Amino acid sequence: MNKKNLLLLFLIAISVCLFDKQNITAQSDSSSQLPDLIPYRKGDKWGYCNKKKEIIIPCKYDEVMLFKERLASVKLNNKSGFVNKESKEVIPLKYDGADGFSEGLACVKLNSKWGFIDKEGKEIIPLNYDSAWDFSEGLAKVGLKGKWVFIDKVGKVVISSKYEITEGFSEVLAVVELNNEWGFIDKRGKEVIPLKYDNANSFIEGLAWVELDGKWGYIDKNGTEYWED
Repeated sequence: MNKKNLLLLFLIAISVCLFDKQNITAQSDSSSQLPDLIPYRKGDKWGYCNKKKEIIIPCKYDEVMLFKERLASVKLNNKSGFVNKESKEVIPLKYDGADGFSEGLACVKLNSKWGFIDKEGKEIIPLNYDSAWDFSEGLAKVGLKGKWVFIDKVGKVVISSKYEITEGFSEVLAVVELNNEWGFIDKRGKEVIPLKYDNANSFIEGLAWVELDGKWGYIDKNGTEYWED
């Protein structure tokens, strides 16, 4: 078997493992993979149970999310906040929207604008953005006046993006798209892999899945290509 086929088989194996981890409730004998607390619905309300399906946080919310960094976003009467694993609402339900914590910060929405808070509920980055994504590798993608930019954890714009589509950083590179051509930038905003692909995905384990002229393959961080036979 040649190097290209071995590489493809390796990436397929990784993908299968990731899929299995995400589908934590697929098999009844996989309880060891379950998080400590699991979203649980009773009637039309949600709470959390443990692996034995014992209710730990009462089912009183309209929506709940998975715990991330020991806190979970919950919603009641169209207002979102955060609870800890002891059932305490540690950040009041006052936001119009809230995502889970990532790298110590969570993006929240109020009056149609997004920003970031810490685990004490303190506003770290003002709610000035039209949209926001979680922090990844120290940077977060935010939308402002129809454009995407990347900010650091004090809200400083470190990459002014000219791209139509960008993903968060993964393994120090971010996939970007402009005029239907895809490539990758580094944390300085420099295009380190040219925008020449028809499609592309983020790097995982040093490789990224790309498409060119109807053919799929993988590239490494040097831009070396490994195409299917």
